[in-house]
Amino acid sequence: MDILVKCIWAFVVGGALCLIGQVLIDYTKLTPARILVSYVVAGVALTGIGVYDYLVDFAGAGATVPLTGFGYSLAKGVEEAIAKYGVVGILSGGLTATAAGIAAAIFFGFIMALFFKSDDK
Repeated sequence: MDILVKCIWAFVVGGALCLIGQVLIDYTKLTPARILVSYVVAGVALTGIGVYDYLVDFAGAGATVPLTGFGYSLAKGVEEAIAKYGVVGILSGGLTATAAGIAAAIFFGFIMALFFKSDDK
């Protein structure tokens, strides 16, 4: 029963983050790229002030899978690298923490580009 409740909260929180993004797309003149960047920056900022940790503990994948979770991973990587390496960690921590996700995005993007041809709308 406990796992079901965790899954429901992950769905609700992840859905709420997606709902906010969809509302921004539908009712503002922000481009999708600006919304995506805003989500990553919001994840970093909320992690920096200590709020996003509570959301991750509460919602799990519902908070770490959306783009705000990428910002969370960047900020956590920088925090850990600063603690370990000092100021040099500012430059290396974020990339080290998110390297697997970045590599996967590049790899699968390349694979999809081999199979599909993009068209102008």
